Amino acid sequence: MHSAPLKLVISGPVGAGKTTLVQTLSQTPVIATEAEASEDIGKSNTTVAFDFGTLHLGGHDVHLYGTPGQDRFSFMWEVLCEGALGLILLVAGDRPQDFLHARNILEFITSRLPVPFLVGVTRQDQPRAWAPADVALYFDLPAVQVAGLNATNADEARDLLAQLLELSLHASAPLPERTLP
Repeated sequence: MHSAPLKLVISGPVGAGKTTLVQTLSQTPVIATEAEASEDIGKSNTTVAFDFGTLHLGGHDVHLYGTPGQDRFSFMWEVLCEGALGLILLVAGDRPQDFLHARNILEFITSRLPVPFLVGVTRQDQPRAWAPADVALYFDLPAVQVAGLNATNADEARDLLAQLLELSLHASAPLPERTLP
C-alpha cells in the first residue's frame, strides 16, 4: 500500500526566496504559477497561486508548496497549509522592512492551523543582513526555530528541511496555541 504524500509549505513575503527554495529542493520540474506583477513589488513576476515540486525522502513522497507572498492571495496560505506536516516561513535577512509582513503571514497561518514551523532567513550573504539570532528575537521565537540559509544551496535547503521534519515528526502533541506579541 502506498502512503499518502507528505505536504510541506514554504511561505513568506514577496522576494524572500520561496520559489527558489522549492526549485532547489524539488527532484522533479517545478510547476510555477507566475504572472507579471500587477503592482510595484520590486520584481517583474510573482507567484499567483502556488509553486509545486516533489521529492522522495526516507521512503515518503513529499509535496512542496510555495505560497504567494502578497496579502491579496492570503486565502492560498490557509488552503495550502491545511493538512501540512510543516511550514517554512522565509524572510530576506536584508529586508527588515518585510519582517512585519512575514510576522503577519505567520500569525495568519498559525492562528488557523496548528502547523509546526521554522523561520528561514535568506540572503545572509548580503551586507547588513540580519542574523538568524536577531530574527528569532524579532519574532520572539527560540533560536532553534530560526535558521539562516542560501535558498539556492541544496545542502542548506535540505538541512532546513531535515530540521523541520525533525520538529514535525517528533511532535507527539499539537503545538500549543500561541499568539505572536
